Amino acid sequence: MKKNSIIFILPDLETGGAERIVMTLANHLPREKFEPQIMLLRKEGGYLRYVKDDVEIIDLNTERIRHSIRPILKEIRKRKPDIVFSGFGEVNAYLSLFIKLFPKTKFIARETNVVSEHVTRKEIRFFYKFYNSYKNIICQSDDMAQDLLKNFDIKSNKIVKINNPVDFDFIDEKLKSSQRPESFKTNFKNVVAIGNLSSRKGFDNLLKVFSRLKNENILLHILGDGRDKEMLHEMKELLGLKNVIFHGRQENPYQFLKFADLFVLSSRYEGFPNVLLEAGACGTFSLANNCPGGINEIVQEGINGEVSNIENHEDFAQDILKILKQEHDANSIRGSIFSRFSKDIIMKKYEQVLGNL
Repeated sequence: MKKNSIIFILPDLETGGAERIVMTLANHLPREKFEPQIMLLRKEGGYLRYVKDDVEIIDLNTERIRHSIRPILKEIRKRKPDIVFSGFGEVNAYLSLFIKLFPKTKFIARETNVVSEHVTRKEIRFFYKFYNSYKNIICQSDDMAQDLLKNFDIKSNKIVKINNPVDFDFIDEKLKSSQRPESFKTNFKNVVAIGNLSSRKGFDNLLKVFSRLKNENILLHILGDGRDKEMLHEMKELLGLKNVIFHGRQENPYQFLKFADLFVLSSRYEGFPNVLLEAGACGTFSLANNCPGGINEIVQEGINGEVSNIENHEDFAQDILKILKQEHDANSIRGSIFSRFSKDIIMKKYEQVLGNL
């Protein structure tokens, strides 16, 4: 049987959702069928150490995405892969214009967000006119698929919905050596939120929610970094939130998730939030904002989480208090995620799509 060479394209392998998915795919595609490579604009990131030795890393050594298209096209022309799998929205958009230059290569795009919510720059939206050049476009949620159909005139036969996989083996290995974080106070309930410190993740709303919980024995631990870091720290001071701790980016967020009393997703929109899946894989109950991006496909009410509207700060605060008074079964929470999103289940779907090419 001929092996199919496949190149995955990403900006880097920092510890984000898209990066995690591509690493999982490259590591676990069956080697009797596929020869995976990962092309990075910059050979950087915490996930590099977890990529298997037989996965070649191609380093383009470019700083900006818009400057990367020429070297990407040069490598594709040189290597002649059977499949190119572009896993990052902005790269997908630029690359769509040049797909017809390579008639023997099948191109797949994996979208990472609800595009109409995420892509606001006109010069980027322009490239979505060429999105039908892709053989398939992977969407992780019904919200993403409907957005592409409705707002970008993508042909329905191009869209394939595949949820994100959860690598329980990877998470459990990380949890083996995990201890309760020192910042978790035993006489407090510990709530965890994780994400890039940007408007999209809605941490400004979460701080307003916690301004209603100042007098409660509840600590909020926020993990992540980003351009809104300074603004959010100033907001914390202005609101007098002594029980909010910013931890920055953490290489092992799972220890925070495992020992948390509650995980909160405050995002304004998502694609299909890995961190919500991973909280469940750690056995932790979640409260998620009712935003676009597959939230209702993940949350099974009362089993692994609940959904509420964070724009109503008072009601959301009351929901936090209510949930923290309840008992939740960690095994039921894990089972809810494992039965639908475990790596083996999702990998079979990817193998089928890639094999059909």
